[in-house]
Amino acid sequence: MTVLPEDGFSLAAEFPDATHEQWQSLVAGVLRKAGKDIPDTAAEDVLSTALEDGLTTRPLYTARDGALSAGYPGFAPFTRGGTPEGGAVSGWDVRQRHDRPDPVRTNEAVLADLENGVTSLWLTVGPAGVPVSGLGTVLDGVYLDLAPVVLDAGAEFDAAARELLRLYEERGVAPEAALGNLGADPLGHAARTGQYADVAGHTAAAAGLAALCDQRYPGLRALTVDALPYHEAGGSAAQELGCSLATGVALLRALTAAGLPVEAACGQLEFRYAATADQFLTIAKLRAARRVWARVAEACGADATAGAQRQHAVTSSVMMTRRDPWVNMLRTTVASLAAGVGGADAVTVLPFDHALGLPDAFARRISRNTSTILVEESHVGRVIDPAGGSWYVEQLTDELAHAAWDWFQEIERAGGQEAALRSGLVSERLGATWESRKKNLAKRREPVTGVSEFPLLAQAPVERDPAPAAPSGGLPKVRRDEAYEALRARSDAHLAATGARPRVFLAALGPAAAHTARASFAANLFQAGGIEPVHDPVSVDAASAAEAFSRSGANVACVCSSDALYAEQAAPVAEALKSAGALRVYLAGRPGEQRETYERAGVDEFVVAGGDAVAVLTSVLDQIGVA
Repeated sequence: MTVLPEDGFSLAAEFPDATHEQWQSLVAGVLRKAGKDIPDTAAEDVLSTALEDGLTTRPLYTARDGALSAGYPGFAPFTRGGTPEGGAVSGWDVRQRHDRPDPVRTNEAVLADLENGVTSLWLTVGPAGVPVSGLGTVLDGVYLDLAPVVLDAGAEFDAAARELLRLYEERGVAPEAALGNLGADPLGHAARTGQYADVAGHTAAAAGLAALCDQRYPGLRALTVDALPYHEAGGSAAQELGCSLATGVALLRALTAAGLPVEAACGQLEFRYAATADQFLTIAKLRAARRVWARVAEACGADATAGAQRQHAVTSSVMMTRRDPWVNMLRTTVASLAAGVGGADAVTVLPFDHALGLPDAFARRISRNTSTILVEESHVGRVIDPAGGSWYVEQLTDELAHAAWDWFQEIERAGGQEAALRSGLVSERLGATWESRKKNLAKRREPVTGVSEFPLLAQAPVERDPAPAAPSGGLPKVRRDEAYEALRARSDAHLAATGARPRVFLAALGPAAAHTARASFAANLFQAGGIEPVHDPVSVDAASAAEAFSRSGANVACVCSSDALYAEQAAPVAEALKSAGALRVYLAGRPGEQRETYERAGVDEFVVAGGDAVAVLTSVLDQIGVA
């Protein structure tokens, strides 16, 4: 008879534990076979991935990498959640955004959302959304004691807040039943618009709303610490967190100076963060945000419960694409999953057509159903802090928290968030981060599916009603697809003017086994710039290259095959293409020792994985004469 150990049956009980050093040796052996002559101890460094903010993701995490204890859900430092039960009771608050200026049509959309799973409303009010006077129409038929309302009114926040409070009173909503957020965000508005003259006045008005909510509306918050302007300007995760901390501290100073106790002041703030398709970074960011804000509350002398940060996560607009927008459904699904796992209290999934204008009913349905499926069918919200205990997530949370704290302290040394915005410190740092990221996007080290990878030139554009102009004049708003979108726009204009897209002839040499990989790479590359690849179904050689090129209607050509066939045929084929009138001849792959031979034969440039795709595609369009 077999006696099981007290801690249960283990399938690995008869196998010796592998050591970390053994793992390093095995991995280093594989790398050496791949041509990397490294010592065993360097294996993890070679396989590590550099992130923004000086962080690094390693290939293996073990118990020795575990950070300090993250505590318990609902207890300081709130890394594992702001409440003990997390979202295990009902999941997260499904918050839908509305910014259509027509109050009647917005009301129709609001009622449809509430009837089909949305649990709170996020209303853009003012020039970028519905007029303040239209709030009553927008909320007609809405049970205001059941559906929390979150306002986003920019400079008109005070008027919008007073109108919403009037509606509560007019419709008989008990003060304790009023839920949501009045959306005052003086520094966030200044960051978006560059208008700093009114910050002091707006802050005073926000403090007045906070005092009113604290005294009369216990379930209503007055202020939003919106970190989206910093994310949308290209900032990193740590920069987004650091700016939110500095903004939160500035508001705490204003509220306590107006007479609110620090605990009450903390209770008037809701923090808004971006959730991206980088799921682990998003999870770590939300966990780190709660931890560092708890430290701020502690330093301000608040009691232990006041530091529980309320979070609203919004799927990133930076990652949304205008071309092949259907892929945005995948991006927002991963981002909303990460937001829920990271412990966000409310989650807004932007519709897949968000970058194209005002969403239609189908896009809003997909948006709200994304959260519904995650909460009701996948039961993601029923597990408290699902990522807690993962050595990787705990380490990333810890490192991100420290990086965010360092940036926050730098802002404070510069005089606080307003001073850092006025001086250009914030803009400069975010801009530098985005410039670095743009290089990765240009080189497709950060691929954008449907845009820089696997683009579909023949796909019909998706048309939507134009959205109201968003506030501008301050920090810029960036998109991952912006460089490729500019190239595709040039291609579209050429198509409209001439009836055909710019073309590149792919000179595929030898059998399919030899040329398919590089021909596919080249076709993918050129289509990312709106350049249509064409080639004969039969492989070309030097004798037929000129004729095939002439039939293609292209102005430039790219030779595609294996290194072995390049050595035999690339030079004569390049000469033939040049003699047939090719303005520029490319070769897919690295030339090695044959570079001079190929260049003498007429090869102008070599296109390779990791090269600057945007620079290559811009050059091609310039050569062809695409305006």
